[in-house]
Amino acid sequence: MPRITRRITRRITRRITQTAAAALVALSTASAFAQSAPDRIVRIGYQKAGLLAIIKAQHTLETRLKPLGYDVRWFEFPAGPQLLEALNANSIDLGYTGAPPAVFAQAGGVRFVYVAAEPGAPHGEAILVRADSPLRNVADLRGKKVALQRGSSANYLLLTALRKAGVRYDEIRPVYLPPADARAAFESGNVDAWVIWDPYYAAAQDSLKARTLADYTGLSNTYSFYEATRDFAQKHPEIVAAVLQQTRETGQWVNRHPAETAALIAPVVGLRQPLVDTWVRRAPYDTTPVDDRIVASQQGVADAFYGAKLIPQKLTVADNVWHDKRAQTALAAK
Repeated sequence: MPRITRRITRRITRRITQTAAAALVALSTASAFAQSAPDRIVRIGYQKAGLLAIIKAQHTLETRLKPLGYDVRWFEFPAGPQLLEALNANSIDLGYTGAPPAVFAQAGGVRFVYVAAEPGAPHGEAILVRADSPLRNVADLRGKKVALQRGSSANYLLLTALRKAGVRYDEIRPVYLPPADARAAFESGNVDAWVIWDPYYAAAQDSLKARTLADYTGLSNTYSFYEATRDFAQKHPEIVAAVLQQTRETGQWVNRHPAETAALIAPVVGLRQPLVDTWVRRAPYDTTPVDDRIVASQQGVADAFYGAKLIPQKLTVADNVWHDKRAQTALAAK
């Protein structure tokens, strides 16, 4: 064999050997990771003020799911509509929103199911005006610019408050913005009112001295919901049940320990502890199955949006309710 050929052969052999060795190292590392890491991951969508944010801060869900071979990945969203868009894109498996985002999601064909409910917080969101605003009641909003997140719980509060005041939805000028942009528009005076939920509501009361024009007082309050992709709920009912059991236990703890909860969450959300304490105490927690009474309440929300022509078709909420004995048993435990 010519010398130059032998040299090329040796180089090729070295490269093959090095590549094979690298592949063996990578395979060994991946195998070790697979043995040490949980088999699967559940992806949770949450918002700043919800119970899931508290669970994330406590790391209790990771502890509960680890024996089942699951790890948890957390994804924060500014509002419910964005969270359910992620659910629709299969970017998360389970999340928590107010009642209206789920209605808009069902109207948009999102494949999700209601897996549990939380009671509404009648004083946890409001229609706000600036301290020096001439607006004194909801009827004064006629013809005014109102900032809100379209399809959010704020959207339903505005709709029902206007209806009670005898004002049609098309008689106001809605400005659809996510919370951060809505606050900027409100603070600069580019809108006349802002409809928002905690903790943004509590922050506006504190730093902007915003005045509450109306909340759910005297109105029919709604529930909030835990939602999952239909496929995840059907394939992994034991994981959904475990998540719901954790939300129930944590919610009961928060109801008994609001001050401790505020101390835990304040540094996470970057707000002063007294402000966080305000919104923690405004939100009761009691994770429950979605029973006929809750379905009827949510059907009323859907019918109201359809009647206002904010969704294109009439919905049957019961079509998207998940029923599983394991979840019901987990939520029945006191």
